[in-house]
Amino acid sequence: MDTSLSQASILVVDDDSRSLLALQELLQSVTQKVVLARSGEEALRCVLKEDFAAILLDARMPGVDGFETARLIRERERSRHTPIIFLTGAYEDVHSMFRGYEAGAVDYIVKPLVPEILKSKLSVFVELYNKNAVLIREIAERTRAEEHLRKSEENLRALAAHLQSVREEEWTRIAREIHDELGQSLTGLKMDLTWVANRLPGDQRVLAEKTKSMFGLIDDTIQAVRKIASRLRPEVLDQLGLTAAIDWHAGDFRKRTGIRCKLSLPSDTPTLDRERSTAAFRIFQELLTNVARHANATRIDVAMQVESGALVLTVEDNGKGIAESAIYDPKSLGLLGMRERVLPFGGSIEIVGAQNKGTKVRVSIPLGLK
Repeated sequence: MDTSLSQASILVVDDDSRSLLALQELLQSVTQKVVLARSGEEALRCVLKEDFAAILLDARMPGVDGFETARLIRERERSRHTPIIFLTGAYEDVHSMFRGYEAGAVDYIVKPLVPEILKSKLSVFVELYNKNAVLIREIAERTRAEEHLRKSEENLRALAAHLQSVREEEWTRIAREIHDELGQSLTGLKMDLTWVANRLPGDQRVLAEKTKSMFGLIDDTIQAVRKIASRLRPEVLDQLGLTAAIDWHAGDFRKRTGIRCKLSLPSDTPTLDRERSTAAFRIFQELLTNVARHANATRIDVAMQVESGALVLTVEDNGKGIAESAIYDPKSLGLLGMRERVLPFGGSIEIVGAQNKGTKVRVSIPLGLK
């Protein structure tokens, strides 16, 4: 523990030098740090320089008396709650004591002092001050830790978004190269094979059958190339927009899995920038993949519309229903990835599952104008 936290200060204010020295000696057992002031003005200067666990204040002093000093101390925000104990002679009347409490005193001790009582009372304030100092330090450390954690999360999310963007660009580049270069090569190969086939003698039936088989193989390879390129980065998403891309992917999904897809899509594609369109489409891909892998569903209902300035995509299946524990399972990387995709845009994902009644996912992404 920081030893400075235990050095609670007590301010003693009295115009009598002998009283000051006696109180200083008396309070050494309560705290080693006792600050002395011989007037109200000097006490105010001390309060401006440092904080005190308690202030022992003589009520009657020339110049600025104890009551006015207490009032001025209370007006300062930092010392507003510092405990003030008034010291006064036995001749003081009830009215004077009332003035002391009105000025902000927490206690009133009549001279001559009983040392044990004074030390006992001040020990309480010193202990409270030290505990409060420890608490303030712990709060500051926790605040710093939370701020560090927040910045780390922001940095990780920024890094994840950057890596996702780089990956999308790389997929787009690979898809374009596969489609253009490999597709053109296969098309050229098919044209060359056509030239050869047209020049075969009529009696070369074996070669004719072989060329026919090769035509089929080339056509299958071209289709495979198109599928691979489309799955990496579908051209329809960039050329026709999100609505057409979802329609195309749902149709492809239906052909591959046999699961019926009912679509409710807007006639006009919502105005989205490339990043939001990509995020929505990739989330849709992940949702359909999860249905195929885990849901045991026979039907999917897909709806997309614009609500209150946000794109809302809803996917509902009639499968076995996702368990609540799986929704928030940190090992559910697919769901985690979908949430991370919408966070940069201030979006949200709501998932509701009912046993043997299916799962409903609602994705909301605020619109971004191009």
